[in-house]
Amino acid sequence: MQLDGETSGQTSRIQITEIRVKLTDDPRNKLKAYCSVTIDDAFVVRDLKIIEGSKGPFVAMPSRKLADHCARCGHKNHMRASFCNQCGGGLDPDRAPRDDRGRARLHADLAHPINSQTRIELHKAVVRAYYEEVEAMSRAGANYRPKSFDDFDHLSDMIDVDYLEELERRQEERERRRREGSAPAERTGGAHTEGAS
Repeated sequence: MQLDGETSGQTSRIQITEIRVKLTDDPRNKLKAYCSVTIDDAFVVRDLKIIEGSKGPFVAMPSRKLADHCARCGHKNHMRASFCNQCGGGLDPDRAPRDDRGRARLHADLAHPINSQTRIELHKAVVRAYYEEVEAMSRAGANYRPKSFDDFDHLSDMIDVDYLEELERRQEERERRRREGSAPAERTGGAHTEGAS
């Protein structure tokens, strides 16, 4: 999936090459799934959340809790904390910065699109992948196996020859699969768009 956006007069182009959706266990929960997005077969963004809102599912970007420091001891505390975790001193409950609507800002995005067009297209792609995963779960029934993010964690802390060879092997395998996937479309003369999986 190709995403185009306009930033500072320049067109930015990213290609989402994979989307993995892991559904949550409790269907009553508003948090419906976690998701990872791979960009250009080169960069993974994890911990996007799909949340059921009043107008349907929306995508929340990976974020961190905002914190500030206790005036008395300097210890770092989450903005929701009423008391310092270090010294026990009382904290102002209204100290969190406010957004344009006056709501307390308790989290900050770690990664996010920087223009509205990219945000819209990313949202569409992730929600589409979410619905596809829900459908796959429905079809598979008891045989359903959720997606895994584990293979993203197999990176070694030590870079050595074996590690570099494994990376090259994985890259060659991805390129081979991409070539095989585009070959039928080229033979039939149809346009092939590599979509999110």
